[in-house]
Amino acid sequence: MPPLHDAARWLGTWWYRPFYRLVVHGRERIPAIGPVVLVANHSAMVDGPLLFGLLRRRSAFLVKKEMFTGPVGAGLRGIGQIPVRRGSVDRAPLTTALGVLRGGGVVGVFPEGTRGQGDVAAAQQGAAWLARASGAVVLPVVCRGTRRPDGAGRRLRPRVDVLVGEPLPAPTGKGRADLVAATETIRVELAALVAELDDRRSSDG
Repeated sequence: MPPLHDAARWLGTWWYRPFYRLVVHGRERIPAIGPVVLVANHSAMVDGPLLFGLLRRRSAFLVKKEMFTGPVGAGLRGIGQIPVRRGSVDRAPLTTALGVLRGGGVVGVFPEGTRGQGDVAAAQQGAAWLARASGAVVLPVVCRGTRRPDGAGRRLRPRVDVLVGEPLPAPTGKGRADLVAATETIRVELAALVAELDDRRSSDG
């Protein structure tokens, strides 16, 4: 439902302003056209909606299937988001995402598979497989500041930083070992971006 998708994307450009002080670094690196697999670290529920609004392009994110219930689930389906079962082999969402990419679109993936510290200590292979199968570039993006520190109380408009990395070419190897290597390349790139962003935030105080 393109009109609903565009309305949700417009909403996503400003909904966070009462809650966060957002600083975006490297937005110009987001490709304006062509298939893109966006890969991002994941430390808070708001990471997905935040990136969805920042992209300025229609996009479909892989979202845990548990979210697709009731009005929220209907809304997610209406704006073209893709349900995925965590912890199991599920080809259906990958096939759907591949169709989006072959149509020149953007697919968002959180390779860590679940929320955590957001340091990308591990990564799953879905993003690398999608990029390899579609020829899409891989766009690494990291967020810091969305996760409330352990033991911290409610925060008043905390600073949130988003750093967009340089697009990576699509993996070219065809074997399983090549897929593992491509996944590790993506993981290392994301982890390095997290460290870079942490350094920036520390320097800025």
